Amino acid sequence: MMFTDFFSAVAQLADPRFRKVLFKGVGLTLALLVAVFALVSTLVGWVTPDVVTLPWIGEIYWVDTLVSWASLALMMVLSVFLMVPVASAFTSIFLEEVAQAVEDRHYPNLPSATPVSFSDGLRDSLNFLGILVAANIAALALYVIFVPVAALIFWGLNGFLLGREYFQLVAMRRIGRAAAKQAFRANIWQVWLAGTLMAVPLSLPLINLLIPIIGAATFTHLFHRLNTQR
Repeated sequence: MMFTDFFSAVAQLADPRFRKVLFKGVGLTLALLVAVFALVSTLVGWVTPDVVTLPWIGEIYWVDTLVSWASLALMMVLSVFLMVPVASAFTSIFLEEVAQAVEDRHYPNLPSATPVSFSDGLRDSLNFLGILVAANIAALALYVIFVPVAALIFWGLNGFLLGREYFQLVAMRRIGRAAAKQAFRANIWQVWLAGTLMAVPLSLPLINLLIPIIGAATFTHLFHRLNTQR
């Protein structure tokens, strides 16, 4: 049934509302990454001297250039790891549009959902962003230490975080925040497994940008399936 949820989500990718959310999430992510790079470059240029004098060598004029290129390389490496988490967090701001599109097509007889206020959605998204970024940065050390199972760590970590966040965001539109947390705890293994299935394609360039949309749609199907079994 979990794969049915996933393929139902994939089948709806052509929905204009899905594309709209994708463009919003990716656009905001790129804007943030560019802003962060500009800030880092400015700080590096400010703290790095134009000339460094070393004993027996003399004056070196290219230190600031070297540091600038090194910071660029570092930002590019970090962006590979942070692009999807950041895009996921931004997309979660617009999750309701994806969930509503899924419900309109597959569950047309449902009563109107209780919309999540923009302030609550923004707060949840910022919290989600902080947790995702911190967890993925912390996991970099584990990837280096446990190289043979680095992929499993990445999938398991992001699968749990994505599953918990998306399931609860979908659920609380229908049953409220407190009940959504209870529903997550009651179905934690199914949610974690579904989240891990979402996390596996995160390693694939370009395809990984679709994962937040597919994930939101998949967890909408998953929630309604579990909710009917109660």
